[in-house]
Amino acid sequence: MTKKSLVPLSTRRAFLVTGSGACWAPLLSAAQPPPKPSRQERQIKPVGPASRHVPAIRAAFVRRKGNYGMLWPGAIWDGEAAEKSYRAKIAAAAKQLDLRIDLKPAPIYSAEEADQWLGEAKEAKPDGLLMVLLDRQQHAWPTAGKAVDTGIPTVVFSPIGTSFTTNTDSISRREGVFIASTDDFRQVTYGLKMLKAGAKLREMRFIVLRGTERRDTALEPFGTKLRYLPAREFLEEYQKTPLTAEVKRLGLARIQGATRMTGATQQDVFNGVKSYVVARAILEREDGDGITMDCLGALGNTKVSLPCIAWSTMLDHGIPAACEADLGACVTHALVQLLFDRPGFQQDPVAETAKQCLIGAHCTCPTRLSGFDKPPEPYFLSHHHGARDAVPVPRWKIGQPVTVADVLLPSAQNKKAQLLVSSGKVVENISVPPAGGCVVSVAVKLEGVTDLLAYPGFHQIFFYGDYKQELASYARLFHIEPRLI
Repeated sequence: MTKKSLVPLSTRRAFLVTGSGACWAPLLSAAQPPPKPSRQERQIKPVGPASRHVPAIRAAFVRRKGNYGMLWPGAIWDGEAAEKSYRAKIAAAAKQLDLRIDLKPAPIYSAEEADQWLGEAKEAKPDGLLMVLLDRQQHAWPTAGKAVDTGIPTVVFSPIGTSFTTNTDSISRREGVFIASTDDFRQVTYGLKMLKAGAKLREMRFIVLRGTERRDTALEPFGTKLRYLPAREFLEEYQKTPLTAEVKRLGLARIQGATRMTGATQQDVFNGVKSYVVARAILEREDGDGITMDCLGALGNTKVSLPCIAWSTMLDHGIPAACEADLGACVTHALVQLLFDRPGFQQDPVAETAKQCLIGAHCTCPTRLSGFDKPPEPYFLSHHHGARDAVPVPRWKIGQPVTVADVLLPSAQNKKAQLLVSSGKVVENISVPPAGGCVVSVAVKLEGVTDLLAYPGFHQIFFYGDYKQELASYARLFHIEPRLI
């Protein structure tokens, strides 16, 4: 698996005071020292069932007993040394990814042993299987095929010398399996990470603020839990939440981290941060791992701040937060975070025909685009496109490789979930105004895409890095139809 180097930009803390009268007063106010930290201040974190679930993987080595002799991988290969090395690497991956891996003490030496082990695994219902093939002969590849037959997501590791394409051709066309035919164990680690992501996504609970009823359901085929709450609960929680010292401190930190402010006021920022504190309280109370809201429907006709800053902040801290109660976007946000340790930008797609680009436009964008543990990109604060509320507008790095992903839920037209994926590079941060639309508008030149006016999907997620093939592998492993565009 090839990973591209992502070099984060340093955070800019100095103020750049503009000549606009609308932003002069807030910046002067922001220059005052923020209040001292409060004991009640706490960082947001997932608290739902996914946060407590430790994925369980069953793993086994497969080979024939005795010397390899003239048969591949051949007597020149030290299979015992390879087994010892890979056991250590599996243990290290388990620790790195926080997985519980039950590794069979001795290799599977026969078809009968394989049938027994796989039968036990099927009864145990683990989150995934890892088959390490130390052989090309006899029962090795038939055992891999039987593992896929269990219906348990299966990662097959075939070090160089343990397979020909005649071994991998048929099984690689099946769903429910990921084959790492390589000596690079990082690809196996990514396979295990995919198993973890699938398990976490199944256990995850999203809080959905929409409608007038409270109910629990599940989102198929992922198994993701949905807890619907009446949208008015956010409004009621907001109205009874005071402008605390924590809200002011978080708001001033957001202002001090910005390069400038345009239109939005300090009070707008405080109001937005209060929405964050409200959302945090709802997540904690409702045992949630992620959140989404019919924001315009619930708050559009009120003076309550739309949750643009709130959602941006949660995305920066690894909480999937989707706009407009879009369940497909909920799943896509979660996958990007679980697989690639960074947030994504949910956006409305706009075709730019003169420059042959796809513009992603929205008013909620994370700033830690390179990763949760990396510095944020430089950002300024602006009004929402409705000339209300405050939103952070990060500057996407020009030339940065990006991936576009969109999970399409099953429908009457498509009975199977789909994962749309493209890749390209950032070419421009569109200035809004003078352009119209959402204030975060990022233009991306996509590889191989010519019909931008008919680009499929909506609310696709833009995120840093070229991970087109990795997402396609995830889709096949979990029975989703990959559509590489």
